[in-house]
Amino acid sequence: MSYVIAAPEMPAGAATDLAGIGAALQSANGAAAAPITGVLAAGADEISAAVAALFSGHALDYQALSTQMAGFHQQFVTALNSAGASYAAAEAASANPLQAVEQQLLGVINAPTQALLGRPLIGDGTAGAPGQNGGDGGLLWGNGGAGGVGTAAHPTGGSGGSAGLIGTGGAGGAGYGPAAQTGATGGSDGVGGTGGWLYGNGGAGGIGGTGGSGLDGPDSGAAGGAGGSGGSGGAARLFGNGGAGGSGGQGGNGGSTIETGNGGAAGAGGTGGAGGHGGWLVGNGGIGGDGGSGGVGGDAGAYGPPANGGAGGHGGMGGVGGDAGLLFGSGGAGGVGGNGAIGGTGVMSGAGGAGGDGGNGGYAQLIGDGGGGAGGAGAPGAADGDPGTAGGDGLLLSSASAAPLYAVEQQVLGAINTPTQALLGRPLIGDGATGAAGQNGGDGGLLWGNGGAGGTGTAAHPTGGSGGSAGLIGNGGAGGAGYSASGLPPAGIGAPGGAGGAGGNGGWLVGNGGAGGIGGIGASGSFGAPSGQGGNGGIGGAAGLFGQGGAGGNGGQGGGDDFALSAGAGGAGGAGGHGGQLYGDGGGGGAGGMGGSVDIAESGVTGGRGSSGGVGGGAGLWGAGGQGGDGAQGGDGGAGVDTTTGAGGDGGAGAGGGTSGFLYGNGGAGGAGGHGGGGPGMGGDGGDGGDGGRAQLIGTGGNGGAGGTAAPGGTDGTAGAAGKGGVLFGTDGATG
Repeated sequence: MSYVIAAPEMPAGAATDLAGIGAALQSANGAAAAPITGVLAAGADEISAAVAALFSGHALDYQALSTQMAGFHQQFVTALNSAGASYAAAEAASANPLQAVEQQLLGVINAPTQALLGRPLIGDGTAGAPGQNGGDGGLLWGNGGAGGVGTAAHPTGGSGGSAGLIGTGGAGGAGYGPAAQTGATGGSDGVGGTGGWLYGNGGAGGIGGTGGSGLDGPDSGAAGGAGGSGGSGGAARLFGNGGAGGSGGQGGNGGSTIETGNGGAAGAGGTGGAGGHGGWLVGNGGIGGDGGSGGVGGDAGAYGPPANGGAGGHGGMGGVGGDAGLLFGSGGAGGVGGNGAIGGTGVMSGAGGAGGDGGNGGYAQLIGDGGGGAGGAGAPGAADGDPGTAGGDGLLLSSASAAPLYAVEQQVLGAINTPTQALLGRPLIGDGATGAAGQNGGDGGLLWGNGGAGGTGTAAHPTGGSGGSAGLIGNGGAGGAGYSASGLPPAGIGAPGGAGGAGGNGGWLVGNGGAGGIGGIGASGSFGAPSGQGGNGGIGGAAGLFGQGGAGGNGGQGGGDDFALSAGAGGAGGAGGHGGQLYGDGGGGGAGGMGGSVDIAESGVTGGRGSSGGVGGGAGLWGAGGQGGDGAQGGDGGAGVDTTTGAGGDGGAGAGGGTSGFLYGNGGAGGAGGHGGGGPGMGGDGGDGGDGGRAQLIGTGGNGGAGGTAAPGGTDGTAGAAGKGGVLFGTDGATG
């Protein structure tokens, strides 16, 4: 019966409950025994005496049966307790027999440095409590702990812990997203931890908190809060890549006017975090975080004097890409600017928000390319964001025409690439071309070269283009962003956002997978039309033998506007790419998209469901599993013109962390569940936290993600389970 699964605490808990029921029944039977067994005759005649004796006899029979049933009940309770004890004993017997030995050995090794410096020699740093910093890894070997998620008391996410000599810096915690309809600013992200002095990548910065939506009012709508800034990626030291900057939080929606007056202005998206600096000798700069999307402006009241809709929020600026190492490495790409949102409806609709500017690219030093960043799309009629300035290219070798030795380099490469270009249609050395709008990026050279980035989706081709793959050595290209559908009639009403393109695969020998593209925003339906769902984030590209898996793209926000038939659900976050088969961490999963909100409707409308995050990528032989993406907040429900009121949307579930490498590595942390949306009706439920990833042979299990907080009337999400530690050496992670 090896297929039977049981939790020891469940039979024990059931036995306790049944014992309480048995005690209550026995007490009731005892209290009723005297009155029903001693029934007095109604009179002195024989008939009355016979009737009384008959009832008393039935009562005595009932008491005898009750005594037998109490015995059976006690036997059943005893059997349940025995079963729970047996399961617990079997689980203890099958537990890792070497964990106790391992902990004793590590205790002896770590005791001197722990006493002198307050830091172990070998071991991973602990994950930070909510709003607190993660612990530093061991001085010799160990990864930094992840920073805790921000809270209402500590809105800024905790910074990731730093590694010692060898190890990866911990990821920064996500900023706090205020409760729905508060208008508060979202919390900033935690900074990623610094990588090891000899080797190790910097930790990724956390995601900024979503700004709170403005309150609806009878005379005017309140302004939405700004999204929190993304955390900066951690720097590498000697060898290693800089950590990616965190994405800025989405701006809160402006409040709508219930009767008369102007709608509230929406909050601006948060600025993306800067990418971390690559290793001093060798390493790529970290990618800058994407700017957050602006919130949707509130609608004006339908009654009274003419009134205007609130302005849509501007997109946040993309983060600056990190600089590369001195000898070899490319500068990190600047983050994509956030998309501007549409204004609210009214006699004069609110102005649409402008797209955020792209982040400036990081600089290469001797060999490598400088990065660049794309600008965000503005709402219809508003300006698009400007692209970021490209970083400087390598002095000795680069694919950019501005490099000092570019002309000589191209002559040499032309002679080298001619045979393979003629035979296979692909160069031997060189980067792939960036894809046109909606098209895939080109593949890199067979021997050396990065894949080109996929193009951003269009109305004709909503899905972003996939990033090109590298050949033997090189990084995969980033997937293009999905198209954000327009909400203006007649085209685009209720249209879903386009999916982000998949990241390209890294080189067969060495190279990181490309990041998946972010999903597009769904269109807002109006006057009885359904709103569109947000686009799914693209999956991260896989690495070859050595390299990091690409991060999954974030899901797009669902559409929503006043008097819409329905609010759109957010798009799912993309899964992280698989790490190198021999060495490399799995990519982190993308965050789910926030559900759309509808403030006022003909009859109450439920807010859009926040979507789930993407699963963290696994590792091969040696490496950590990627962190699972966070679930998104559900949208706010809308008040009905009639007596019906709308419920808030449920928060999305956090995704599970990735599995570690077979030989060594820690399981990835599970993503946090999204908060439930508010509304005049029942509040939305919080999303469940993702389970921590499992370590295989040697390593620590990932921590489970925290469950999302419900809005009033809803149910909080369940915390994610802890990941199992390694079979040979390792400890279990913590429950979320």
